[in-house]
Amino acid sequence: MSHLLIGVAHVIFAPMNQLRSTARRPVDNLPLVKRQILFHASKHEYGLCLDNNSHKDVFAGESCEFLAGIGCAEVFEALPGRSFDTLKKYLGQHADWLFGGLSYDLKAETENLPSLLPDAVGFPVMSFFRPETVVLLQDNQMIVHSLTSNPESVCDDILSTQTDFSPGTIPPPVLKPRMPRTVYLDTVRSVIAHIQEGDLYEMNLCQEFYSENATINPIRVYCTLNEIAQPPMAAFFRFNNNYLLCASPERFLRLRGDRLLSQPIKGTRRHTGSHDESLRNELADSIKDRAENVMIVDLVRNDLARSCRPGSVRVEELFGIYTFRTVHQMISSVSGLILPQTSPVDAIERAFPPGSMTGAPKVMAMSLIEKYEMNRRGLYSGAVGYFDPAGNFDFNVVIRSLLYNADTGYLSAQVGGAIVYDSVPESEYEECLVKAEALFKALASS
Repeated sequence: MSHLLIGVAHVIFAPMNQLRSTARRPVDNLPLVKRQILFHASKHEYGLCLDNNSHKDVFAGESCEFLAGIGCAEVFEALPGRSFDTLKKYLGQHADWLFGGLSYDLKAETENLPSLLPDAVGFPVMSFFRPETVVLLQDNQMIVHSLTSNPESVCDDILSTQTDFSPGTIPPPVLKPRMPRTVYLDTVRSVIAHIQEGDLYEMNLCQEFYSENATINPIRVYCTLNEIAQPPMAAFFRFNNNYLLCASPERFLRLRGDRLLSQPIKGTRRHTGSHDESLRNELADSIKDRAENVMIVDLVRNDLARSCRPGSVRVEELFGIYTFRTVHQMISSVSGLILPQTSPVDAIERAFPPGSMTGAPKVMAMSLIEKYEMNRRGLYSGAVGYFDPAGNFDFNVVIRSLLYNADTGYLSAQVGGAIVYDSVPESEYEECLVKAEALFKALASS
């Protein structure tokens, strides 16, 4: 079976809000201009840069290479307990771009499952902002849409941005496990016992590696991480003094026109280089990984069916094997046609949190996650992305990420994997380390 390259269609092409003015510049050196936009964004208290790292996605259609929301015209503030309703109302009043993130802990609203676990990172449950400037890279052009400034001046500022780092003088932080290895192994055994007793079929169990009082240069660490991993749904997100440095390969949900698309991942192998075809084949033939993947595909189909026309939900690809810089992944693609009366926010709420990060059945899995994990997930296992002026959206799944609170110095890296009936605890732990490898390398090299 042949497999097509996956990528991110972060940008869909919708009419711009008439309040924004536009400028265009040719781009000869794409990597340099990307870096200049990143550095320019990092200087603002609010900014989100989305990068597909030149991956192309045959299931998502037309896309651009890079999208950024920079500066803050307005911060979105959700009402406690009514976050999705507040977001829906806000988008109805502002036909404009909105960038930001959705915390996994919104499960307290979608399924009435609040968390009592500690949260040391501190991202809001919804962290959205309406940007002063939107920047796109597509077709060898930089396109700037500005709400408050002369877009030609913004272009000049970006293209004159220096991208050199000063020499690092502070030792990189060392991440330590929140959950000791022996405790993790025992926890996997407990989850397997729940599966054997019929409580659930699959559960995504995560663990945290963290450092306190850490000092890092977020943009430097992100650039290193993105160079190591080069994933299709990378994100650099600054929300005041909270940072997300994200090397995600996974799409949560995308709406373009009337078509919803989700691309859950279940199944991972290390990518060691050009001569590891055996590992790729091992993943493709793995009965365990296929079982994990198909369970989540069924869950995603059910989630999408809540918002889609009857009979329109279909599996575009099952068990696709995709190779990135550090890992091979098993990815499936599920789509459906959204009901005319369903709002974009309703579609997200009905599918949230991402099924690949919960388990099946979803509510029982999330209940047991609360029982067995040691810290709140926060933005990890949630999603970051954007809404455009036409109401289309694209959100990734926040995995393979570092979360950093610059005020407190708290640094967090969470990783996890699906536990099923025939999981081997030691193998599950090793898979966590494979997923965290790029994060550890980025910190050590920055």
